[in-house]
Amino acid sequence: MLELINQPRLDKAALIGTCTRLGLRFDAARLEEEIGRLPAQLWNGTGGRVGVHLAAEGLFLRGHAPAQGNLPIEDRPALALLPYVREIIETCIPAPPLRCLLARLPGGEQVAPHIDRAPYFAQTLRLHIPVTTHERAFMLVGGLCYVMQAGELWALNNSTEHAVWNADAARSRTHLICDFLPTAALTALLAAGERGLGVRRADVDEWLASLKRPPRAG
Repeated sequence: MLELINQPRLDKAALIGTCTRLGLRFDAARLEEEIGRLPAQLWNGTGGRVGVHLAAEGLFLRGHAPAQGNLPIEDRPALALLPYVREIIETCIPAPPLRCLLARLPGGEQVAPHIDRAPYFAQTLRLHIPVTTHERAFMLVGGLCYVMQAGELWALNNSTEHAVWNADAARSRTHLICDFLPTAALTALLAAGERGLGVRRADVDEWLASLKRPPRAG
């Protein structure tokens, strides 16, 4: 199991609730342009992620996919090509970065409901920055639906059930996802963040219900 030695588990329900929008904002156009210049060959499948993440392309900037084991959490080659991303995760967010990746979900695809259960995930704070997104890209956390805007900073309680549905078949959705160790400055940002932004949507509820239905006989 992935675990950080001597690092306590966090009460994410108290720190985050389900999903909290933090007060920092980033230049979405600059992010999209910088990431768009990455060589296509760097995007090599899922980046080592397995299970519910198989529909998404992954590119690790720090560390490796958890399924690959307790490998060192260090910079990967792609991060050297992304100075603005480096500035965000090393300077703008006031906490030490750990695993960090770009996750691109093609149009019409999904990440099914799941919980990140390894001890590592209970010891770290997972932040999302949407890079390219749209109004039909839904993040679901604890049964509530969130529509995130490009350049925003969100804390996700990945110790509760969460999922993603990209309901627009014509448009992809890319997030910068990074785990951080808690610091006083980061927890202060969380405390000042916006909660209660999740809603229930009939179309998203129907999608979730469809995942639980048995397939029809042919």
